[in-house]
Amino acid sequence: MAVILFCFLAAVATAVGGSGSPFDELVQASWATDHILYDGDLLKLKLDSSSGAGFASKKRYLYGKATAEMKLVGGDSAGTVTAFYMSSEGANHLNHNEFDFEFLGNTTGEPYLVQTNVYVNGIGNREQRMDLWFDPTADFHAYSILWNPQQVVFLVDETPIRVFKNKEAKGIAFPGDQSMAVYSSLWNADDWATQGGRVKTDWSHAPFIVTYRGLKIDGCELSVEAAVEEEVRRCRGSDSGKEGRYWWKTPMMEELSVHQSHQLMWVRAKHLIYDYCFDAARFPVAPPECGR
Repeated sequence: MAVILFCFLAAVATAVGGSGSPFDELVQASWATDHILYDGDLLKLKLDSSSGAGFASKKRYLYGKATAEMKLVGGDSAGTVTAFYMSSEGANHLNHNEFDFEFLGNTTGEPYLVQTNVYVNGIGNREQRMDLWFDPTADFHAYSILWNPQQVVFLVDETPIRVFKNKEAKGIAFPGDQSMAVYSSLWNADDWATQGGRVKTDWSHAPFIVTYRGLKIDGCELSVEAAVEEEVRRCRGSDSGKEGRYWWKTPMMEELSVHQSHQLMWVRAKHLIYDYCFDAARFPVAPPECGR
């Protein structure tokens, strides 16, 4: 099973030219290596007025589960965005698939908002936004994306906060034919991130730091040597492979358990702030996957 649970120090050392690391094939800095800091087994991304930073997995996956343990930017974080996401070709690819966690910073004392989004064949605009039931800057919490042929589930400390179901049988597109890498980044987005862009980043509080304690990925790895069509068939059609048993595709993972369903209802009742499915101003006719 392709499990990546690693010391970020080794991973980042490799990304910036370290040698002999056992994590050589796992992760690399995707931009601004001089803004990636490491402290023991922690990795930190730094944002200042000159740059943010980001990293990416070196492997690509078709189905699986990715989890990052993060402590978000503390204090006055207005204007900043921390992202943890899976994407087939990066954010600018026209026909890409993508699953996003975006953590929207705020002024001191105001709660962080977490925005999730789903892109299918380059089409997004599926935002949901909520606050959290804890302070994400005070300690590490686990943020996960589960992807299998039946559903995409966003989880916070294993509590589901969003489900995107496969409705291909009804002619509604679902991401299932493009492999994805795992990414995370910290950047300035004060044109929209905090109160619709009304509150700008206060650079006197820089540098802004997000800290990672670990990353874990269980997934069907796509080989770069094999034909893409063959690899897609292997990952879609098999219950096991070179990584071991594909537990994320078992029948019990095809839908939420009763307990998880109750958790999701609680989260939506208590913490949901915005759901595109119910935004009649933007969508006078509900998007087909919403079914409202």
